[in-house]
Amino acid sequence: MIVDTLANRHLYTSLSPRLAKALAHLAETDFSQLEVGNYPLEGKDIFVIVNDYETKPKEIEPFEVHQQYIDVQYVVSGEEEFGYLPLTNQIPSKAYFAKHDYAEFDYQSNQDDAAFIPLKAGMFALFFPGDIHMPGTSAIPQKVRKVVIKVRV
Repeated sequence: MIVDTLANRHLYTSLSPRLAKALAHLAETDFSQLEVGNYPLEGKDIFVIVNDYETKPKEIEPFEVHQQYIDVQYVVSGEEEFGYLPLTNQIPSKAYFAKHDYAEFDYQSNQDDAAFIPLKAGMFALFFPGDIHMPGTSAIPQKVRKVVIKVRV
């Protein structure tokens, strides 16, 4: 897992050409002007999801993990916290669903091992396969516009 600002995106472009393309797209696009929805960038290898939502308490949200995609989560406006767990011996509460590339993990079973980190406007988080994460949380509901770019590994 990596958390940073777009000003430092150049530090991560050597990790993968697809990741470099995703980070460049974040830097070059005015997401405040786009409608909520899904946008292909490079077919199923890289696609963009623009979403507006209100954050929720962490106690009611599940953790998730992916196998096929890196999540590049970028906050356009607002602020949230995300939970993070390294994948160890946890047992999913919902088994891996290949069609949508995720498994879920219960908060209550993992809360003692989780770290919660603020993600403010202009910041991004990279979640690699094996990084268990819980996006979109905060103690007080807040409106957030976030872009998630899914990058196939």
